[in-house]
Amino acid sequence: MGRFGGFPFAGLDFYEDLEADNSKAFWAAHKQVYDEAVRAPMVALIEELEGDFGTAKLFRPYRDVRFSKDKSPYKTHQGVVIGAAPGVGWYVQIGAAGLFVAGGFYGGSPDQLARLRATIDDEVRGEELAAILGELTGHGYEIGGDRLKTKPKGYDADHPRIELLRHKSLTTHRDFGAPDWLPTPQAAIEIRAAWEVQRPLVEWLAAVVG
Repeated sequence: MGRFGGFPFAGLDFYEDLEADNSKAFWAAHKQVYDEAVRAPMVALIEELEGDFGTAKLFRPYRDVRFSKDKSPYKTHQGVVIGAAPGVGWYVQIGAAGLFVAGGFYGGSPDQLARLRATIDDEVRGEELAAILGELTGHGYEIGGDRLKTKPKGYDADHPRIELLRHKSLTTHRDFGAPDWLPTPQAAIEIRAAWEVQRPLVEWLAAVVG
């Protein structure tokens, strides 16, 4: 692959059209746009970032519709994940809305979740996590992840970190949209910086649940 040159806006337009016509006929007629404006830039980006973050996984563009009521055959975004530990890592995505960057603990075993909650419960380590998340929200990142509606079993409702204890997954993310630098090599610099900002969270989580 060639050197990363950015994500062409044609890729965003492709996904906007795919959302309107998620059919095999549309995909076949526009696959070249996907290959050139989405997949090729994402592969080139991976080649630039893997050395500093680890081996990447490029997700397939096809949806698994076997157990879904929605039988639309194609995903309406292209994602890449780099794992730091099982269920923990960095994520980047291109879709109709533009660039989306995330990191954190996005799914794991009951044992991993138990270790995470026990560490959040710890006064020192739990406050470490709260401080890391505070830094990230200060940089414009949002805290995400699936959460219980009630308190987890074994923890008091008035626990000082009860909101963190409710998490079944814990991520931070930022929507960059479609800035002027997206179709330029500057995009790799911005994505790298976004992942580095999230590195303290990813490494904290990897040490706890990895």
